[in-house]
Amino acid sequence: MLVSWPTASAVTAVFTVESLTAHWREVGLPRYAQFDNAMIFQGTHRYPEALGQVIRLCLSLGVVPVFVPPREMGFQAMIESYNGWWQTRVWARFQHPNLEHLQDRSLRHVQALRQHRAARIEAAPARRPFPKNWKLKLKTRPRGRMVYVRRTNATGTVNLFGRDWTVSAAWPNRLVRCEVDLDCDKIAFFTLRRSDPVSQPKTLEVEYRLPNRGFQD
Repeated sequence: MLVSWPTASAVTAVFTVESLTAHWREVGLPRYAQFDNAMIFQGTHRYPEALGQVIRLCLSLGVVPVFVPPREMGFQAMIESYNGWWQTRVWARFQHPNLEHLQDRSLRHVQALRQHRAARIEAAPARRPFPKNWKLKLKTRPRGRMVYVRRTNATGTVNLFGRDWTVSAAWPNRLVRCEVDLDCDKIAFFTLRRSDPVSQPKTLEVEYRLPNRGFQD
């Protein structure tokens, strides 16, 4: 779903949580939300097993956060293309005397683009309604699923949460889908082929419990 949030302040995790919350209240909850590996989305890289606020937001609403492989081209092509359109058609095309004017112009651009793509948006998977009495509780142990798309090294090993997991020696330098199930305390690893994206055989499943960092069970 197309949206933009021009702001004069730095884009932080808190700002992203507030913006996503407002957007999802308006349009409903998706099944998945795709992100890159920036700290505002993923959380601090100093503590790999500490989940950031954006992940916690997704999990608390039953949205599966999906993280693309680090430093690889193409996975964020749609988002990067949309950002390019916005830069050309909003930022560079008009003079903006203040932030309010820019926000209004951006909103009009988004509304026009949504109307232009109405058929595609209508054909997308149905969204769930936003829960009325929802509140983000960061002290509660997170539940749900997270997906990390990663690439193995030359020995078929992938790094996740600061740990090395040997997926398969027969799968070196290849893509894998790492599905973290916080309810069952497991991580399942599936091999991926761009030539055959439907075929994703599971090659490894390990026990994993997210460390208790101030959570209350």
